[in-house]
Amino acid sequence: MQYVNQKQSKVAKLGIIAGAGALPGQIISACREAGRDYHVLAFEGSADPRWLDGTSFTWIRMSNLGSALDYARSAGIGELVLVGGIPRPSVIELMSDRRSAKFLAKVGTRILGDDNILSAVVRELEETEGFNIIAPETILGEILAPPGFYGKVVPDENDMQDIKRGQSIIQELGRFDIGQAVVIQNGLVLGVEAAEGTDNLIKRCGGLKRPEIGGGVLVKAAKPNQSLRVDLPAVGIATVRAASKAGLRGIAVVEERALLVERDAMIEAADASEIFIYGIPLET
Repeated sequence: MQYVNQKQSKVAKLGIIAGAGALPGQIISACREAGRDYHVLAFEGSADPRWLDGTSFTWIRMSNLGSALDYARSAGIGELVLVGGIPRPSVIELMSDRRSAKFLAKVGTRILGDDNILSAVVRELEETEGFNIIAPETILGEILAPPGFYGKVVPDENDMQDIKRGQSIIQELGRFDIGQAVVIQNGLVLGVEAAEGTDNLIKRCGGLKRPEIGGGVLVKAAKPNQSLRVDLPAVGIATVRAASKAGLRGIAVVEERALLVERDAMIEAADASEIFIYGIPLET
């Protein structure tokens, strides 16, 4: 893994808001490598405790976000990075925290959409709370998806047609704030990501796939107009394993609009499973 050089004397202390998955661990490792001061705000029930061994961290919940932000400010944290999967909070959880309840009253029904709520959260953290929100790629190098073929297996013409169709579907449905992933088999839409997440989407589509006609591609892409600092679609080893188990031919993501978690290990797993990973050029 190549790390972005952070050895600057005036770099603000980083707060890592950590959810599920391997990405928080990569951010922590990058900070250690660069000698950057950081503190982890780890969501209970989501963040993997293994990443927290030997780190400065605080467990947080949706019901105590106000006190967590107060602690972050008192600890000298100036920048925040939001990484990893975090379950959508219930209204009851948000209402149990005074500051979250105030925020909920401000955004109203926009809580129903992922993009709207994330954009509102970023504005609230920056404009009201005074933190600077940064993207994971400012900490990690080689995490944004490049264009082209990543491993030994390459998509054929039929796969490329499915990839193109999948990308168009995400762009259209994304205007309604629906999903970042779709599974296509020979032009047939097997499933679109909803609240269940990508791995469950793949599992569901594996049962719908028609093995007699072959093919099957997972396409992941950012939705139009979404914030690129938070919630970029991510693929990793778990995605590769799920795709392989479902009998898919490969995975496609969009250049600089997706994160590659544990990139080298992911590509190795894809080669071993004989499935492709393809970066769709931005201009297509």
